[in-house]
Amino acid sequence: MDLEFTKEDFEFQKEVKAWIDESYPQEMRDRKANSSHLTKDDHVYWQSALHKKGWAGLNWPAEFGGPEFTPTQQYLYDLEMSSAGAPMIVPFGLGMVAPVIMKFGTEEQKDKYLPGILSSEVWWCQGYSEPGAGSDLASLRTKADRQGDHYIVNGTKTWNTMGQYADMIFCLVRTSDEEIRQMGISFLLIDMNTPGIDVVPIQTIDCPPEGYQEINMVHFTDVKVPVENLVGEEGKGWTCAKYLLEFERGGAAYATTLAAALEKLRAIAEAEAKDGGRLIDDPAFAAKLAALEVKQQAAQATEHRIMSDIAQRGRPGPASSMMKLVGSETNQLISELAVEATQYYAAPFQPEARMPGNNAEPIGPAASVPVMPKYLNFRAATIYAGSSEVQRNIISKLVLGL
Repeated sequence: MDLEFTKEDFEFQKEVKAWIDESYPQEMRDRKANSSHLTKDDHVYWQSALHKKGWAGLNWPAEFGGPEFTPTQQYLYDLEMSSAGAPMIVPFGLGMVAPVIMKFGTEEQKDKYLPGILSSEVWWCQGYSEPGAGSDLASLRTKADRQGDHYIVNGTKTWNTMGQYADMIFCLVRTSDEEIRQMGISFLLIDMNTPGIDVVPIQTIDCPPEGYQEINMVHFTDVKVPVENLVGEEGKGWTCAKYLLEFERGGAAYATTLAAALEKLRAIAEAEAKDGGRLIDDPAFAAKLAALEVKQQAAQATEHRIMSDIAQRGRPGPASSMMKLVGSETNQLISELAVEATQYYAAPFQPEARMPGNNAEPIGPAASVPVMPKYLNFRAATIYAGSSEVQRNIISKLVLGL
């Protein structure tokens, strides 16, 4: 897909840049740059500001409040947001469950849930993976037994992101045992305040001992869920799940985010060291950086194609697996090269220097502070939202037709 920019597109780009300058507080920018971790209040502020501007539901149809950007506007919007280091949209509501509700939900469900998702007044999280059911998601065992006008849910979901803040969770549950495992799965919307739900933190290696915490285990014990919270037909949740995963894998702005990360990496490499030398002048390092820039350009070309598919068909399609694969693997490679670029300053794991309000002096240049946490966090990038092996299988079958 070739993007041709018009005068109107460049005017739109100026509008986006001006809005970011006005709406993105410097204090929040500094914390984002130094730690990459923001609070729920930060995200709600940002997404509420986008909602007031009319830019919250980027891929939403106009009938539900979306801006319906053209592909070029979408690209320029992503470019300016990434260049400014603006927060990523927390995807679980706006980017993941909302498209499922629009596609498979009843009119009552659309009226009930979509406005709160768009305004970020209602916070969502995801309940897909389980202990023993991650990449092989069809083997999930969380059970939902129908009793009258309710389901009784029992089981456990893991690798749940930000569930401690969530008002709602969308879950894949087993409503029947079938020979074809996918046939017995249903898609439920569950209020996180329902009795019987227990959220247990999982401490990850990239997070400080106190303060920011991202990942959880969610236990369901005799949780009572109204039948009207079923999305689509009972036993047809696998269809909803696959549709949602297209948006999870191909709905993010990988290419512009990768470009911004490479720009920061290049700045580190071009900085003059105490001995007067520059890392960028090392041919071996320069070659590695150039190879990553080629990968970023490939990601951008793939993303443009996906943007075109969304504009024409309303969904990313199987090419989203290509974006997930190249995006997550390139993210990992950039984080690895950043560790190499900052050398021994990347070694100290200094969480106290990344915590808001702490006066600990960072060890080494400021640019080195977030390098190791990002490296550690991105180790999971080729697993979450479907492992790289799963994505290659999807590409082989649905894109290449092998």
